[in-house]
Amino acid sequence: MANLVNLESVSKSFGVRALLDEVSLGVGDGDRIGVVGLNGGGKTTLLEVLAGVEPADSGRVSRIRDLRMAVVTQRSELPEDATVRQLVIDPLGFTAEHEWAADPRVRSILDGLGITALGLDSVVGSMSGGERRRVSLAAALVRELDLVVLDEPTNHLDVEGVRWLAEHLIARRCALVVVTHDRWFLDTVCTRTWEVVGGRVEQYEGGYADWVFARAERARLAETLEEKRRNLARKELAWLRRGAPARTSKPRYRIEAAEALIEDVPSPRDTVELLAFAKRRLGRTVIELEDVTLTAGEKVLLDNVTWRIGPGDRIGLVGVNGSGKTTLLRALAGEQQPDAGRRVQGQTVKLAHLTQELHDLPPDLRVLEAVEEVARRMVLGKYELTASQLAERFGFPGNRQWTPVGDLSGGERRRLQLARLLMAEPNVLLLDEPTNDLDIDTLQQLEDLLDSWPGTLVVVSHDRYLVERVCDQVVALFGDGRVTNLPGGIEEYLRRRDAQREQTQGQGRQRESRETGGQDAVTTEAASQPSAAEQRAARKELAKLERRLDVLHKRESELHTALAEAATDPDRLLALDAELRAVLAETAAVEEQWMAAAELVDG
Repeated sequence: MANLVNLESVSKSFGVRALLDEVSLGVGDGDRIGVVGLNGGGKTTLLEVLAGVEPADSGRVSRIRDLRMAVVTQRSELPEDATVRQLVIDPLGFTAEHEWAADPRVRSILDGLGITALGLDSVVGSMSGGERRRVSLAAALVRELDLVVLDEPTNHLDVEGVRWLAEHLIARRCALVVVTHDRWFLDTVCTRTWEVVGGRVEQYEGGYADWVFARAERARLAETLEEKRRNLARKELAWLRRGAPARTSKPRYRIEAAEALIEDVPSPRDTVELLAFAKRRLGRTVIELEDVTLTAGEKVLLDNVTWRIGPGDRIGLVGVNGSGKTTLLRALAGEQQPDAGRRVQGQTVKLAHLTQELHDLPPDLRVLEAVEEVARRMVLGKYELTASQLAERFGFPGNRQWTPVGDLSGGERRRLQLARLLMAEPNVLLLDEPTNDLDIDTLQQLEDLLDSWPGTLVVVSHDRYLVERVCDQVVALFGDGRVTNLPGGIEEYLRRRDAQREQTQGQGRQRESRETGGQDAVTTEAASQPSAAEQRAARKELAKLERRLDVLHKRESELHTALAEAATDPDRLLALDAELRAVLAETAAVEEQWMAAAELVDG
């Protein structure tokens, strides 16, 4: 297989810092390569040198003749006065509107990236950063390509958009080089991984999971070699002190690879212990929305909704962009008053809200001073951390802790914001897109901290890996004025969104048929409507299922309380856990039946 692009002994520096040092590698036809590494480590520089956006200081970059390549980096700029049509559709050379509209590939890309909803006549100058990124992606992906080079393409995409992009890139036959911190995306799309570290590029087969295993094995081997070197040095010293008899000593050091890889793996989150601790810190009432109606402009986000968030709840909040997740988080934080109803907050609640803005950082302080301004020490479950230790866990080693806050990059400011937030030892955390601008190593540290964090947590994030790891419950905003619980997590959310989209498209086709006088469509629609008797039966079933759900939810709450009280009784814990699993399974089944009955009633 011929390489599309080759780098031979390429070096690139900025100032005195070498980001790429004698790097040699190639991109083959059909390769799907994920690029990982620390923020500021050279990932974007590697992409720009590979794509020809930046020249190499030394070495050679070669590309095959007539290479069809598209590049979308974080520095890609669009003309302010251009429309979406001019950037995305016109370069394709279609002579009439119906030509591109009939092209399924183009239509899929426009719908998948939300360009159709944005409008083809929208002007770039009036768009947000996220909308501009989606237009740049669409302009690249609609073309016939041999190679796509993307830098953080999942930023500003919701969970649904990330899934669509992954499926689209897998279905295409072109090669791909992508920088992203979205680990689900890396694992789903990429067949090879490049890690940019210390000016070098380490190459691995497979996606994120394969890279994690390979990196752990590499670290284990490095530790083994270092231990052998130390043993040899100790023996040499012993021989020098004791003379010839030392030559007969035999090495006793022995290591088993499997044990070395698993011995330091952190234990799974102890949900029972954390829940008990959270109840002691928070009591019964945390945050409750009672009969709340919440709007954003003319859009109704919540319509007479009651939602109670209890001690130890770990909730992931998902929904399409613009569904109102950030507004709901602000209402939970008490920063936005509901249009109707009331918000109740427990007396012991100490709340921290991570927003997407970075306006609360003191630019005149140094990093360590900014963390110590909040507190010098914090207790996280069983552990106590100093301000310096927490800063180091968020990617600020000793020398970097004395950098002025005003000199930090966007990603570093985000990490500092998180460190200050946790340093205050809140017992309720509201996090709005906490993974923005974080590299994978920092994400792992954040997840490790949140795993052992004993409090109530509500996370809005498009990073499904983070949501699935740190949250026990997923809820969604589907645009129907309710907060919908999803026992099946992100997968259930995507299934429901698919069904919602198919229903909308079906209604659109029926409407078109009615407008053209299609008798068959009218007949089909009438036949699909449930009869009055069916609707009456469905309403009875709905009431019955709702009563059963109330009983199940009450029993679930009782079991959680009993689990916390039985923390020291292993036998009782096992029995209660088995019953809780059965209750949750029945709840999921009853909710599915409720949805089916509700569709009949609504029909």
